[in-house]
Amino acid sequence: MATHLEGESSAWLDEATPDETRRIIDALSRVYLLIANVTDLDTLLESIMEESKEVASAEACSLLLFDEAKNDLYFHVALGESGDQGRLKQFIRLKLGEGIAGSAARDRQSINVREVSDDSRFYKAADKVSQFESRSILAVPLLNQEDLVGVLEVVNKRGGGSFSDFDQRILEMFSSIVATVLTNANLIEENLRSERLAAIGTAVAGMSHFTKNIITGMQGSAELIDQALAQDNMRFIETAWPILKRSVERITGVVEDMLTYSKPRKPAYIACLIGDILDEVRDTFKGRLDQKKVLCSIDASGAADAVELDSQGLYRCLLNLVSNAADAAPEKDGEICVVARIDNDELIVEVSDNGPGVPEELLETIFEPFISTKGSRGTGLGLAVTQKIIAEHHGTITVHPSDLGGACFRVVVPKNRSTE
Repeated sequence: MATHLEGESSAWLDEATPDETRRIIDALSRVYLLIANVTDLDTLLESIMEESKEVASAEACSLLLFDEAKNDLYFHVALGESGDQGRLKQFIRLKLGEGIAGSAARDRQSINVREVSDDSRFYKAADKVSQFESRSILAVPLLNQEDLVGVLEVVNKRGGGSFSDFDQRILEMFSSIVATVLTNANLIEENLRSERLAAIGTAVAGMSHFTKNIITGMQGSAELIDQALAQDNMRFIETAWPILKRSVERITGVVEDMLTYSKPRKPAYIACLIGDILDEVRDTFKGRLDQKKVLCSIDASGAADAVELDSQGLYRCLLNLVSNAADAAPEKDGEICVVARIDNDELIVEVSDNGPGVPEELLETIFEPFISTKGSRGTGLGLAVTQKIIAEHHGTITVHPSDLGGACFRVVVPKNRSTE
């Protein structure tokens, strides 16, 4: 495999101080130890990137991988000491030549920008999404022979200043190691969605996704009960206990449901009010929404009549959609709007938020298993589970831009039991 150093003089190593030499040796030793002992690729890559960040004395670092099918870069690892670097993995993709990382990928050359405000290639949207202020960037392409694998990027030299030529040489060594790891492991998105992974992972990870949402409600209820006991306040207990009880019942139900998830199931139709289901969803997330200071408004006035559907299944769908909206909405001034109405013989529910919206390149695949905008915080199954339940009701779910500026997920199901 060709590296950035191949055919070049290694005289720069001779110029390194004893401390710098020790720094390189220690970092490389730790990396090779990780390669020898860590079998999970995502964990390995994140650990190597952490070493890259430390050896370059950077405030943040990212590993962008090249998507050959779409001819662009996406963030696979994003680490930082401030801001929300994980949002880069959710919402940012770079075309070749776009941004400093995209330019390094296109030209197959390292780029060291000492002041990004003076460089027209700087992609400002990444800072806006991650709530991080970039000053200096060093981007190094990952190459296998002449084939592009991705880009390793470090941001902001600690203590001010910019990255040195010495930092660049070290990062080029690390990029060769990362490229080798990725190439040898054949880390390609298509392999992660193989049939065997889908068969095994769907049941396990899908259960994890839903139970995580329920546990959020349980934790909020438990905190209220603890507070009520400390203050001898029975009103708090009367408020929190029903939510906790419902959460326990639902977590029991979802375990049973996930045992049969891999095969088609028929909805358990009952007459119910969509407003009651939406109130339950909001109650489950009340603590989380309050903590993040996200306003959640619900308008079910247009769906006052009873509908006939699987209330447990629809609850799960709406819980997933509100959970995703809460994740996407910004801190403090976040907004979620849920509107339900009956139009002729259809129940229509729209869940909107004022987050950054769904990236255009994900619109066609957002409902497929293992497609996630949350990185390590999501299983990529929530929307797939939601679509499956809606399809079992002979309904549809679509996504489009919302009037709030983010995404709007629109669920349409027959208001009465399907005769098909």
